[in-house]
Amino acid sequence: MNLSRYPLYLVLLFQTGLAMLVPAIHGLIFESFAVARSFFYAALLLMLFSAFVGIAVKKQAKTALSQRDQLLILLAAFIGLPIFMAVPFQDSIQTINFTDAYFEMVSSFTTTGMTLVDSASLTLHLWRAEVAWLGGYFTLVAAAAILAPLHLGGYEVISASDGSKGGGRLTQSDVREGANARIGRWSQKIFPVYLGLTGLLWFGLTMSGESVSVALIHAMSVLSTSGVSPIGGIENSVSGLWGELLIFAFLIAGLSRMTLLPDHPQGQGLLKDREIRLGLIIVILVPVLIITRHWIASIDSETNATLAAFWGGLFTTISFLTTTGFVSSEWGAATDWSGQGSMQIILVGLCIVGGGVATTTGGVKLMRVYALFGLGTKEMSRLLYPSAIGQTGTRGLRISRDGAQIAWVFFMLYALTLAAVMTALGLSGVEFEDATILAVSALSTTGPLATYAGQEAISITSLGDGAKWVLLITMVIGRVEALALISLLNSEFWRN
Repeated sequence: MNLSRYPLYLVLLFQTGLAMLVPAIHGLIFESFAVARSFFYAALLLMLFSAFVGIAVKKQAKTALSQRDQLLILLAAFIGLPIFMAVPFQDSIQTINFTDAYFEMVSSFTTTGMTLVDSASLTLHLWRAEVAWLGGYFTLVAAAAILAPLHLGGYEVISASDGSKGGGRLTQSDVREGANARIGRWSQKIFPVYLGLTGLLWFGLTMSGESVSVALIHAMSVLSTSGVSPIGGIENSVSGLWGELLIFAFLIAGLSRMTLLPDHPQGQGLLKDREIRLGLIIVILVPVLIITRHWIASIDSETNATLAAFWGGLFTTISFLTTTGFVSSEWGAATDWSGQGSMQIILVGLCIVGGGVATTTGGVKLMRVYALFGLGTKEMSRLLYPSAIGQTGTRGLRISRDGAQIAWVFFMLYALTLAAVMTALGLSGVEFEDATILAVSALSTTGPLATYAGQEAISITSLGDGAKWVLLITMVIGRVEALALISLLNSEFWRN
């Protein structure tokens, strides 16, 4: 059946209803009959509704989506779909109001992972992880099929650095193909890879000693970089070091689009990608700096303690750099080994940097940081050697001035948004330190940061409704990105 002939939003609604069958089956197997019944009824009603409406409007459905429509559907998906996702969730708990349930689903679908219900049943945690997994899949498809042709979502820097198709330029064949067909094509390309990697990690975590359900939740959380966990984090997992090693390998997917999107040029190795190289430098450099100070003063310390501290810093660094938010069981050893009173600022900085373009991560993104670093280096060279001749050829044009300027504009928008969110949270009664952490957590889509970045974990439940709505809106902005939202203000998008 050709789904491109139906309105895209109805297709998303039908798929949402279909996804509700997973927690319904899980609840039935584990005898959570009330939860299973809530999800089954919601799935049935949503699939029937979307199917009937789809049949009714099939002949009138538009076969092409304008650039404005594409961005509006992207925004509407992150705002509207969680409304339907929250219905069975709230009905299953009944101890929270619908606003909190909606907050929970927006947090999951934007792959933030900020939660209000740590004591929920395993089936409900599975639903949170599945919603985040679907949100990650939708983000990947939207990046390749919608944001790349519009030169948004980080592709504005890539397209300015090279002319490859993987860089985000829209070819004539793509123009003729249309947005609906392009979305369908990329969905078919990405889904087998995304599902296969999730299944592989699920199998590996199960073999390392984790229970089947917990392993599945953690596998979905890693691939979607949501940080959802039913046991309070990876540090409480029974899989231990082997589980962390597996997760570490799959977190590398969050450093570059080349790991999940099959769009890179033939013959280009993964290690040649600028995002991968910059990400690996950060991942190695941060834990080295953490342990160096104390190690120099205690050269005769035990080697095992040094390795444990290094691994704790290594795993936690890549986890927060990819905005996943899992903490290693050895992170405590790393912080103790560093000799510093507080290491939380490092986690905040890693989340702001973020992972790769066109991945499920949040933050500023490594490609933009690379562009800004390159621009700064060139300007410093011009100041030191004003008469020097600049590098020419293709290597000299790896990141153009236009790409660096756009990256700088995005960084300033990110900083202004962060300041505005902090101000709004402060007006809602949140203290300055907590407001800073929550603002970075929501805007970078790193929910667990609220747990680990402060001296004490921040209770989202204790926040007022005003603060929750501020965070809810911020999570959507962090996922869609400010440049895409500002593009909707372009008058050309609204002309007939």
